[in-house]
Amino acid sequence: MTDYSILDLVPVREGGTLEEAFSAATDLASTAERAGCKRFWVAEHHLMEGIAGGATSVVLTHIGNATSTIRIGSGGIMLPNHTPFHIAEQFGTLAALFPGRVDLGLGRAPGAGPELRRAFRKDLHAAAEAFPQDVVELRALLTGDIDLPIRATPGYGSELEMWMLGSSLFGAQLAAQLGLPYAFASHFAPDHLDAALAVYRRDFQPSAALAKPHVMAAMNLFAADTEEEAEHLASSQMQAFVALRTGRPGKLPPPVAGYRDTLPAPARAMLDHIGQASAIGTPDQVRESVRAFIARTGAEEVIFAGPTFDPAARAASLELAMAALAGDAARA
Repeated sequence: MTDYSILDLVPVREGGTLEEAFSAATDLASTAERAGCKRFWVAEHHLMEGIAGGATSVVLTHIGNATSTIRIGSGGIMLPNHTPFHIAEQFGTLAALFPGRVDLGLGRAPGAGPELRRAFRKDLHAAAEAFPQDVVELRALLTGDIDLPIRATPGYGSELEMWMLGSSLFGAQLAAQLGLPYAFASHFAPDHLDAALAVYRRDFQPSAALAKPHVMAAMNLFAADTEEEAEHLASSQMQAFVALRTGRPGKLPPPVAGYRDTLPAPARAMLDHIGQASAIGTPDQVRESVRAFIARTGAEEVIFAGPTFDPAARAASLELAMAALAGDAARA
């Protein structure tokens, strides 16, 4: 049976506030919990006025306090921005606050320009090169599988799931080598999806945490009563994608009717390319898209992204989709 989860960037909409964004995140997490989702992940981004998840572990504390059973985690923490010791302390604290519910998803790309490098006071290029060693050190700080001269408290002995995130073959190879579950960011970078999953499964080495390969793949999800309404909801994210790819990122804009048709051919092609990992339409259409994606990837889990300008619309979209997918789960 496939599990379903939510990836949230904690979007800040045009005309909205941070307070509203954090409130919407807890409302969405509560909806996801009621709908039967397994995980609720928050992604780390910086210097983006439309994304409020930069202090990821703090946001996860907020989400954890608003829920009771759903797993909470990072999708992901960009480890080059930090030290393994600090992340061990932060997620060890989360694991103690929310026992049996915490995931630590790790990514390599800092996504940082010179301004952020100065703010972090780190050579992020060198930190990215050291990513594999830092992952090993972080796992040792949490599990003690390698003897280190220090122990993180909180951190050492924490019961949490460590995940490797990626959008290329590098993350797949590292996840396989370390015996970690692997999550692929196909919702915005689908190019290497099939090759990365093949490499991960072929080269997987069992670990104390995981006996066999375990894949999560990301999709964009927009469900509504009509196909036109779902496309309208998705247009806010489409605008955000176009703005990001053209160097004009900002807050999440309101939806625009027929937005895709207003774009020049290159921008439409970019959206169509990303749409390889999207489910947009009525509940029946969404279910068929998700089925096809699972058949393509063989993923044990699917994680849904897809911000909407009206937070209530995303909650309603999720409820429609999960109700449609429930039939598949019942037959599994």
